[in-house]
Amino acid sequence: MAAPLRALQAVSEAFASAGEGRASARAAWQASAHEASRHPSGRRVVATPPATDEQQLIERAQAGDQPAFEELVRRHADRLYAVVLRYVADVEEAEEVTQEAFLRAWRAISDFEGRSQFFTWLYRIGINEAKRRAERRPAPTTVSSLEDEPLEDAPDWSEAPALRAEQGELRRELERAVRALPVDYRIPLILRDIEGLSTEEAAEVMGLGEVAFKSRLHRARLAVRRAMDEYFIEANR
Repeated sequence: MAAPLRALQAVSEAFASAGEGRASARAAWQASAHEASRHPSGRRVVATPPATDEQQLIERAQAGDQPAFEELVRRHADRLYAVVLRYVADVEEAEEVTQEAFLRAWRAISDFEGRSQFFTWLYRIGINEAKRRAERRPAPTTVSSLEDEPLEDAPDWSEAPALRAEQGELRRELERAVRALPVDYRIPLILRDIEGLSTEEAAEVMGLGEVAFKSRLHRARLAVRRAMDEYFIEANR
C-alpha cells in the first residue's frame, strides 16, 4: 500500500476514533483506495476527481458537509504528505502529522476566511504540527544556524534536473543535503524549490514576510550547494 494511502487511512481511523465523521471519513479512504490502481506497466493510476470548484467544496465543508471535506482530503493528501515527509524524514511520523493536520483542518474549517489559497492554509497547519512534534523531542547536542555564513550567489534549485529525477545517487545526495539543513531553512527550500510554491505563498505558509523568507531561502540554497560541491569533490577523488 502506498504511503500516502496509508496516511489517508490514518485520517479515516482518527476521524472514527474521535467520533467525527466515522462513516464519511472511512468512505473517503475507501474511495481513495479504489481509485488508486496499477496500470499494466506498473505505474500507479489515480482516477481524476470530479471537477468541482474548490471554493464550493470549502463552503460546503464549512456548512458541515463531510463528503465535501472528503474531496478536499483526496485533492491535497498526497502533496501535504510529501511536504511533511521531507520535513520529518520518517514515514510513520509523516503519516501521523498528515492525519493530525486534516483533523485540525476539519475542526477549524469554519475559520478559513479565504484570504489565502486553501492548500496554503492547509500546508501551514501541517508544518505547524510537524514543528510542534519536533519541539517535544530532546534538543540536539549542537544547534546549527546559517545566519553567520557568508552570502554568495545561490542557484535556484527548482530548476535543477536532479530534483526532478525519479532515481539516482545525485537525487539521493540532494535529498540528504536538504534533510541536513536546520529546520527553519529546510522548509523554505522544500516549499519554494521542491513543491513549487511562489515566494508569496511559501512565505505565508511560514508566517514570514517575503524579505525574511527570501533570506532564509538564499542561505538554504547556499548550504545545499556547498554540500553538493563537497560530494562532487569526494566523488572525483
